[in-house]
This record gives sequence, structure tokens and C-alpha cells, in this order.
Amino acid sequence: MAARASNSGTADGERKKKVDHDKDVPPPPPAPLNVPVADSHTHLDMQGGTVGEALAKAAAVGVTTVIQVGCDLAGSRWAAETAAAHDAVWATVALHPNEAPRIVLGDPDGWSRQGAREPGGDAALDAALDEIDALAALDHVRGVGETGLDFFRTGPDGVAAQERSFRRHIAIAKRHGKALVIHDRDAHDDVLRVLAEEGAPETVVFHCFSGDAAMAKICAEAGYYLSFAGNVTFKNAQPLRDALAVAPLDRILVETDAPFLTPVPYRGRPNAPYLIPVTLRAMAAVKGVDEDALATAVAANTARAFQY
Repeated sequence: MAARASNSGTADGERKKKVDHDKDVPPPPPAPLNVPVADSHTHLDMQGGTVGEALAKAAAVGVTTVIQVGCDLAGSRWAAETAAAHDAVWATVALHPNEAPRIVLGDPDGWSRQGAREPGGDAALDAALDEIDALAALDHVRGVGETGLDFFRTGPDGVAAQERSFRRHIAIAKRHGKALVIHDRDAHDDVLRVLAEEGAPETVVFHCFSGDAAMAKICAEAGYYLSFAGNVTFKNAQPLRDALAVAPLDRILVETDAPFLTPVPYRGRPNAPYLIPVTLRAMAAVKGVDEDALATAVAANTARAFQY
């Protein structure tokens, strides 16, 4: 019994090491799409390798355009610079909803890539938003976001800062005629309320759409775009698939949100724009439409939303 237990433990340990190793290995490239599409939301600055390598790998499978999304001042500057340097990249700029309370309150539970800060107050938030406003005026910046509300990571003390920031981003998007890219986590009703109170910009994109079928219908009726990520393939994501099923073809986008939300069967491994075909094919199955038909619609929708 002891010897058998020992052998079993060794085998289990070897299997665990293999699983852990696999999590660091990029998934293989999927079969190329027949109709080129765009990744409507990615974070190249958080991925391994160079921008050129990521773009080449994506183009090889039919993902010929990416929207690089800013989440704080440094990331927004980088997004704008990267879009200026690469024809296949367009940028969006913003303070992530969890970044706003970090600036105002020094909140360590906010957007956490840079660690905790000393509180800066509303004046510091306004100064940061002034720079986002300036970046949004650039031609190769085609969106303002990701902005919105996130009640999952930021507690009640940060709600006022998030909403103040969200309202400023809406104004910035309208002033420059750019798409507003929404981050909505556990805040559906409040996001829709603020949009209604401020008056939504002409183009609104719900990044990584997280609502149900009822919310999808509300957003579609308002003319908003719904962008679906790899989590639409997750086993527990039936409400997302229900939302996708009722979303009109002319309102649907596809994204990676890479390096996050890697689609099944590669969940837990690094995500990147070249994996868009995996998600798009799963979406086509949910919609009951031909892969090429969905890709054609998605390509046109993304170009219309981001004006390229």
C-alpha cells in the first residue's frame, strides 16, 4: 500500500507539473479565417513578445486589425504611440473604472498594475482626465475607453470617483466624435442610467459584454455595439450565449481582451489576438450562422464603430 501510494503521488506530481507548464505555453494557431476581422479589444502591452510579432501571428490567421486599449495614463500614451507606429493598430485611451478611485483615494484595491498610490483627490483625477482628453483628439485614437463602472473590485468608497470619471469620459467621447468603450462589471443598471443621464455618444461599445439576453435587447435597441470575448465559450456562460443569440448581426463585435479570457479549449493559457478565430467560430455556432457570414458582419461593424 505504501509503495503504491508513493507511485501514485509521483504520477500525480508529474501530471500537475505538466498542467502548470501548459498554462505558460501559448495555444497553437487556429485555422485561418476566410474573411479578415479585427480584434476589437486587446492589451498588447500586457502580452509577451513584440507588437510586430503579435500582429504577424494574428494576420496569419485572418485577424488583420487590433484595437489597443488604454487603462491608465501610461497605458493610454503607449496605446496612442503604438497605433501611430503600426498601420494595423488603432487605439483607445481612458482611465479604467478601477483607476479613478486609486487616483482620488489611493485605493490599493483599484486598478492594480502599479501598486497603491497616495490619495490625490478630485483635482488629480481631473488632471489625469485632461490628458486623456488631449490624447483622444489624436487621429489614430479611435475610442475613449475602457471606462464605465466596476462594482466587483472597487468598494462603495470608490463609487463616486468611478461615476465622476465615467461622466467625464462620456463628454470626451462626444467632444471628439470617438467611440465610447464601456467596462461594465456588476453594474449594468448604473451604467445604463449614467449613459441615459449624460446622453450617450453616437457610438457605444460594451466591451466583454457581460449582461443577459434582456440587457442585450436593451443595448441593441439603443444602438449600442456588443463585443463578445472568449468567456462566451465557458461552460458556465449560458447567459452570455443567450445574449449573443438575440443580438442583431449588425451590433456584434469580437474581442480577446488578451491576455485575459482565453477561449475554451485553451482556458487558463495566454490569450492573444491570433486566437480570435476560436471565439468567432463558437459565436457562429451560437448564432446558427455561417462562419464567413459572421466574420463579414463583425468586420464591417468594427470598422464602422471605430471609423477606420
